[in-house]
Amino acid sequence: MKIAVSFLLAAAFAFGAADPFVGTWALNVQKSKYAPGTCPKKMTIEMEPAANGVHYRSETINASGKVSRSEYTAEYSGKEALVMGSLGMMTPVTLERLDANTVVASYVRGMQPIATSKRVVSKDGRVMTVTTTSKDKLDKSVVNIGVYERVSSTVASRLPAQ
Repeated sequence: MKIAVSFLLAAAFAFGAADPFVGTWALNVQKSKYAPGTCPKKMTIEMEPAANGVHYRSETINASGKVSRSEYTAEYSGKEALVMGSLGMMTPVTLERLDANTVVASYVRGMQPIATSKRVVSKDGRVMTVTTTSKDKLDKSVVNIGVYERVSSTVASRLPAQ
């Protein structure tokens, strides 16, 4: 069954079906749920189609006003991709598509998973919910839920290059 679903997804994307993740997304701070003091003031994500995956770019303004950026190109195959950030190389990411509207991004450091983000685009394509599970400084599990609203279906505006 899983093989059949994977084949159908691959066929759909091969024949031009649009990737629902592609576009520009803005964090809705009021609808999001973050650990106290960790919710960004603002965050924008842009995703463009790339080979068998996406080119991801984000800009975040944290609670204290500091701006950070990250960028990568990754396939939905689970193959590790390098993430570049404002201060250089960051933790690598792997992407796995579970279905047409669900992707899991996993971040690993030294062969140990440090965070997992499940991204789900609503059936109408207007909202992307990103549920991220990671550990805090005391090694306790933390779950943050970011609710993003689609700004555009195409990446018309560009975040500043790194």
